[in-house]
Amino acid sequence: MRSSIIDVHTLSTDGLPQNDISKQVAEGLSRPAGHKQIPTMLLYDERGLRLYDEITTEAPEYYLFGAEEEILKNKADDIVQIMHRGAINVPADEVVIELGAGALRKTSHILRSLSHFVERADSANPITYYALDLEKRELSRCLETIEKSDIGTCLEGKVETKGMCGTYDDGLRFIERGGLQRFKNGNSSPTIWDGHEIPAQGVVREASPFSTDSSSGSEVESEDVTSSSTSDDSQPPLHILFLGSSLGNFSRDEAPAFLRSLPLRPGAGDTLLLGLDHDNDKNQIEVAYNDKKGYTKKFIMNGLRAAGRTLGNESMFIEDNWDYVNVYNTVERRHEAYFKSKCKQSVQDPSTQKEISFLENELMKIEESYKFSETDAYSLFSDANLRPIERWTDSAGQYSLWLLERPPFQFPILRSNSLESIDTYSTSPFGVPSRREWKDLWAAWDVITIGMIPPSMLHQKPIDLRHICLFYLGHIPTFLDIHLSRLLGESHTEPGEYKYIFERGIDPNVDDPTVCHPHSEVPQNDEEWPAVSEILHFQKRVRDRLMRLYDDIDTGKLELTRKVGRVLFMTLEHEAMHAETLLYMLLQRAGTGTLPPPNFTAPNWESLSAIWNCSPAPAVRVVELGPAVIKLGHEDNEDEDFIASDVRQHELGWDNENPIREVHVSEFVIEWRPVTNGDFHSFYVGGGKEKVKFPASWIEQDGKIQVRTLYGPVPIDIAVHWPVIVDYNSLSAYATVKGGRLPTEPELRLFYEKFNAGYVGGANIGFRNWHPVPATTGGSRDGGRGTNGGVWEWTSTILEKVDGFSPSKLYPGYSADFFDGKHQIVLGGSYATIPRIAERKSFRNWYQRNYPYAWVGGRIAYDVPKHA
Repeated sequence: MRSSIIDVHTLSTDGLPQNDISKQVAEGLSRPAGHKQIPTMLLYDERGLRLYDEITTEAPEYYLFGAEEEILKNKADDIVQIMHRGAINVPADEVVIELGAGALRKTSHILRSLSHFVERADSANPITYYALDLEKRELSRCLETIEKSDIGTCLEGKVETKGMCGTYDDGLRFIERGGLQRFKNGNSSPTIWDGHEIPAQGVVREASPFSTDSSSGSEVESEDVTSSSTSDDSQPPLHILFLGSSLGNFSRDEAPAFLRSLPLRPGAGDTLLLGLDHDNDKNQIEVAYNDKKGYTKKFIMNGLRAAGRTLGNESMFIEDNWDYVNVYNTVERRHEAYFKSKCKQSVQDPSTQKEISFLENELMKIEESYKFSETDAYSLFSDANLRPIERWTDSAGQYSLWLLERPPFQFPILRSNSLESIDTYSTSPFGVPSRREWKDLWAAWDVITIGMIPPSMLHQKPIDLRHICLFYLGHIPTFLDIHLSRLLGESHTEPGEYKYIFERGIDPNVDDPTVCHPHSEVPQNDEEWPAVSEILHFQKRVRDRLMRLYDDIDTGKLELTRKVGRVLFMTLEHEAMHAETLLYMLLQRAGTGTLPPPNFTAPNWESLSAIWNCSPAPAVRVVELGPAVIKLGHEDNEDEDFIASDVRQHELGWDNENPIREVHVSEFVIEWRPVTNGDFHSFYVGGGKEKVKFPASWIEQDGKIQVRTLYGPVPIDIAVHWPVIVDYNSLSAYATVKGGRLPTEPELRLFYEKFNAGYVGGANIGFRNWHPVPATTGGSRDGGRGTNGGVWEWTSTILEKVDGFSPSKLYPGYSADFFDGKHQIVLGGSYATIPRIAERKSFRNWYQRNYPYAWVGGRIAYDVPKHA
């Protein structure tokens, strides 16, 4: 049977061809010597696709294909299962589309697994797979080969295979305009998409719901999370495959822009399976793209023939006059492929008769392929508004397949800003927050409060030492409103009495809860509290008020002073800290009340734990550091807010972060990774329970210890490599038994300065996951830099005044109320800490040393013996 292929390239937009490749060739050839290039797309004509197939079968040096195929052979079933969120039934009319499908050899593993997944489907062909590629005849040949193979037999009645002929942009535009729906309904003629808008409502698929423009001006709205992050269920899930590290052919700027354009919807079950090559050894990469038998050279040289054919004369380039050379640029992590002119020569453009001259040894670029470090990958995903669900790596650690989704919200990578950028109020990522930062934080807050707290829990206390859940829904907008009113000299947003109920929460003494700093007097009976609907309407009015303040700054009606900036910074970070507090409260009821985070794919614990169990441990457990001098804190004197004029360049912080000071750190040894659940569990059940408390992050069910997660408890075997979350006293006792101690604040800060990869390097902060993960510091790459798994870390340093400390004028009790000798400094950040807090080196958090609920772990330090 002849394969069904849609020609989406013929009529891309308004009946006009989209990619006039002949113009691209002519433009590239017209450039001066040393800058000429021709499009990479030329390599993938019908002959080129077959030559590339020879590379993958005959050139073992080309490790990318083999590494990716190894992953798919071994993990395709897992990938398909996780793509479908562990569902039992396949939604009707589900679509899988592969960008640049090629010979489909690797894809056959996914297709087979899809057929297994729909073994008991109610309808015929519930999944349609589309292979998108440039050459129709080669596409037809590959599809027919699949149909006639044993895999084709497996697919019958389960997965229908079709083709889509065109470029990436052609195919994606076709999908966004609803072409798949119309094709599914039986209109398969080439004119099914005639360049006109498709009028059927509910058919058009949106690209990323988030604008690439970071500014939303006064249009930022305070919407209910159910309307802002819930998907349109009228459209079936879409799964996009982009394999072979083909994204490497895009530049660093083009790649995230392309991924942002993919029509993936938050919470809809849409996914992207993306292959990325690692930043491997220079020689390995250069050999991979220039094998000994010349298969790659033959493939590349075919590009000259294709370029000539595009201009009207396939023989315009004399192949004997050219050679192929390649190089891996280690700084840019980019492989570059060139044609090299063997002699001084000229060629003639047959379409214009123009002579094009080349010097001897002149290079003409045909292809570049970017490779991806950990930092490159995580920067890419953040900039593309994508969240990793799971990652699979080949056995040699050369290549990764990432399964990604479009999250309901995401915090961007922190970078220095240009004041010329839209929605930028500071050059520092720790300065005056932008509207975008507020929008991201509000989205997170709404997911937590509206999406994870059922009505039955609103008047309950998941933790006795805190207020009921409903209090925090009112506290956040009230705190913001109070400080806006003080700043602007205006009345409070109605209802004004909220300031008496919701101004300040409680943080009582763990040993004697009657001892507590000043706080609001709250209602004692459920019926006396405001209704949640009233609180949410109040929240929206306060958010709107804040956006009007930004409007006034933009128009010049309100001057952006340091004091204005400090109020904005303080209220934003206050809300972020409370989001984390509320989550560690809700963790105590996960599985018995708290709902999992909506519209994020839930973790597949079995698959993840299998990956974690195979991850290598550090070659040695510890690293020696010091002696060294380290700087703590930063310069941010609030007393200067009325006279300083540097608000747009200034880094803001809390009162205990000021002033900057130098501290000498003696030699010490510290463990590469925090104490894990496995470590602490072995100690606890091995006789240590008399020395330490049972962690509040654990729960015992049916006689077995499990670890709490926001998805419900999991067996400790799943979380064995996660950092244990436990109170300071217990962790300190554990460290003492092991012959060590907990590090001081300067010691831990020194370790972070040297080995913390940060958010850009994959740190588990900013809701990258909704649970801890194993630490990665001490690995063989990047000098041991890595991440701690997503917890704060205890230090042995007590929170107290430092020389030069001055309490905040805006929030006098922020630090001073806790100078009681009972609070320990903690550093870092948990998986729910926003990046601007976790990444600011001066930031200091603290908890009571016997407080069991905060997401804090730690690592062991050891003194270095002094020699006589």
